[in-house]
Amino acid sequence: MKILCIGRNYAEHIAELQNETPDAPVIFAKPDTALLQRNQPFFIPDFSQDIHHEIELVLRICRNGKNIEEKFAPTYFDAIGLGIDFTARDLQSKLKSKGLPWELAKGFDGSAPLSQDFLPVADFPDLKNINFRLEVNGEVRQQGNSGLMLHDFSNIISYISRFITLKMGDLIFTGTPSGVGPVKLGDQLTGYIEDLQLLNLAVK
Repeated sequence: MKILCIGRNYAEHIAELQNETPDAPVIFAKPDTALLQRNQPFFIPDFSQDIHHEIELVLRICRNGKNIEEKFAPTYFDAIGLGIDFTARDLQSKLKSKGLPWELAKGFDGSAPLSQDFLPVADFPDLKNINFRLEVNGEVRQQGNSGLMLHDFSNIISYISRFITLKMGDLIFTGTPSGVGPVKLGDQLTGYIEDLQLLNLAVK
């Protein structure tokens, strides 16, 4: 099982971090040890003083594929869940300033909380109009809609599969909207697709 992630996929998030808009999907990976499931608490690591939350829609791949055409891409995922891409922003900035890879800032243990429940694709009347949000201590911090993605689900799957074979059970984090920010000890994070709560975890 692979965890593949898309960076810089929402224009407002690109702007808030003052990044350049990419011509193609920005791909990075997390190891399986990054997964945090069953609403287990997230423990702030000792190597960072600036962990940011990034809420994302997550695709579950249901069949193997290589060089997938966009028109066939919807047949390669069967469910959509919710995840958080925790990012050690201070570590990321330090690594980026030196021109070094920033996997350590994205792939550390527990950096990928994942909803236990995934919703069948058939439950969504329009895959380009899915609302999702993250609340921190009951306050909405991030709101997104899949229609605002620079690269939609089909484009993401097609692009990744040119370089990396997708296999059943793989997970794709599809990018975060604006509103990312730091978490602190004692925070309670809840994530929703539409009005269905799928994530609820404590920061410790």
